[in-house]
Amino acid sequence: MNNQQGHQSGFISIIGRPNVGKSTLLNRVIGQKIAIMSDKPQTTRNKVQGVLTTNDAQYIFIDTPGIHKPKHKLGDFMMKVAQNTLKEVDAIIFMVNAEEGFGRGEEFILEKFQSVKTPVFLVINKIDKIHPDALLSVIESYKEKYNFCEIVPISALEGNNVDRLLEQLKEYLPEGPQYYPADQVTDHPERFIISELIREKALHLTREEIPHSLAVVIDKIERQDKKDIIHVMATIIVERDSQKGIVIGKQGKMLKEVGQRARVDIENLMGSKVFLELWVKVQKDWRNKMTQLRDFGFREDEY
Repeated sequence: MNNQQGHQSGFISIIGRPNVGKSTLLNRVIGQKIAIMSDKPQTTRNKVQGVLTTNDAQYIFIDTPGIHKPKHKLGDFMMKVAQNTLKEVDAIIFMVNAEEGFGRGEEFILEKFQSVKTPVFLVINKIDKIHPDALLSVIESYKEKYNFCEIVPISALEGNNVDRLLEQLKEYLPEGPQYYPADQVTDHPERFIISELIREKALHLTREEIPHSLAVVIDKIERQDKKDIIHVMATIIVERDSQKGIVIGKQGKMLKEVGQRARVDIENLMGSKVFLELWVKVQKDWRNKMTQLRDFGFREDEY
C-alpha cells in the first residue's frame, strides 16, 4: 500500500465477465461517455483508457474486453488484450454482478490472477438490485476464493460508493507524474470513440437480431470551419446480407435512427454540429479473417 504525500498516478485495469458493468463504471468515474454501454456481452473490443485527474492524483483506467473462453479469432484477440493488461497495471478491479452467483466465468478469471502480483480489488456491482443481507453472503463467498486487497460494493449506474472506491484505489497508486493533461479524459483518438458511439447505437437498436458481428469504420472526418460543422462519413460492417437488411431497415428507417442517436453523442463529444453519413457493407465472416480485423482497427501487435 502506498501512503506517499506527493503526486500519485497509476494504471488500473477493469476486468470482469462480459456485461457486469465495466463500461458503466468507467463512464461514471470519468463523467463523459467514452466507453460504449450495451446489454449485449463483449461490446468492448479494444482497450479504452479513461483518465481521471484530481488535485494530487491521476487515475488511468483501462476497460478491457470481458474475459471469456474465445470461440473465434476475434475472441482470441480480445482475450490476449484482456490478459496482457494484467501485467501492465498498478491495480486491478475485478468486477462482479451482485445479482449473479460465483460461477465458471468468475473461476476462469480468478485463475488468471494466480500468477499476478498486482493488487486485486473485488468490486461488487449492482448492489442497488439486491437486499443488503444478501450482499454479506456474496462478500463471504468471494473471500473464500481469493485474497483480495480490498472488497468494495458499488452501484456504477447509481454512483453509490464509487467515491470510496476511488479513495481506496489511490492508496495503491505509486508516486508519479501527471501522464496526461488535466482536461484529457481518454488517450483514444476521436475517430475511435466516434466509431464506438455509432456501433453502440446499432447494437442497441437491432437488439437480438444482430449479434456483436458488427464493426464500424470511419471513412472521413472533415471539419468545415466556415460553417462550424463536422462532416463524418462511416461504414457499418456486417457479416451477412440479411444483417445488412436489418441494419438499414424498412425504407432506411433503422439506419436513419442509428444515425440520429449517434449524432447526438458525437456532437456532445466534439462540441460542434455534426453531419453524419452512414453506409452498410457486407464483409462475410470478417471476425475470422486477420487482414480484415487489422483493417477494422484490431491490431494485436499494439498490445
